[in-house]
Amino acid sequence: MPASLQKIEMANPAIPIDEALLVEQLHDPKTARAAFDTLMRMYGEPVYWQIRKLVARHEDADDILQNVFLKAWNNLPNFRGDAKLSTWLFKIAINESINFINKEKTRANIASDSDDDSFLLANIEADEYFDGDELQAELLKAVAKLPEKQRLVFNMRYFDEMKYEEISEVLGTSVGALKASYHHAVKKIEEIFSEN
Repeated sequence: MPASLQKIEMANPAIPIDEALLVEQLHDPKTARAAFDTLMRMYGEPVYWQIRKLVARHEDADDILQNVFLKAWNNLPNFRGDAKLSTWLFKIAINESINFINKEKTRANIASDSDDDSFLLANIEADEYFDGDELQAELLKAVAKLPEKQRLVFNMRYFDEMKYEEISEVLGTSVGALKASYHHAVKKIEEIFSEN
C-alpha cells in the first residue's frame, strides 16, 4: 500500500487532506476501494445530515445515504475533479433527496410540482430519533413548510453554515438568487413563528 494512501486512511477527519491526491487514488483501481472508504468516513456524516434535514426521517435518510454513495462509486470514472468532492456528493444527495420527496408526493397523491410537503411534517412529528427540544421541532416544521428551493438554501446556509459561493456550486444558482431565497425563507419562518 502506498505511503500516501496510508496517510489518508489514518487522517483525522478534522485535519484537511489533499483532495487532489484522494481524487487521484479514487481513479486508480489499485487504491480506489481504500480511497472510497476514506471518502465515506470523511463525508458520510455531513451528507447524512444534509439528507436528513430534507427528508426528516432517519430511516429514509439512511437509505438515501446508501444510494448516494452507491451512485458516487458507480460514477467515479465520470468525476473529473472540477468541483470539490463534498460539492459533488452534496449534489448527488440533494438530487436523491428530491427524487425521494417526489416519490413520496406521488404515493400521497400530491402533484410533484406542488409545495405541499405535509408528509414531511408528519415525519418530523413521528421521528423517534429526534432529540431536540420543542422550539427546535417547531423550527424544523416551519422549514418543512418552505418551498423546496428555499428549504434547500435555508438548510445549507443556516444549519450547515455554508457560504453562498459553496451553495451556488452545489445548486447551480447565482449567489444573488440564493441570497434572495434565503431572505424569503427567513421571512416565511418568522411569519410562521409569529402566527403560533
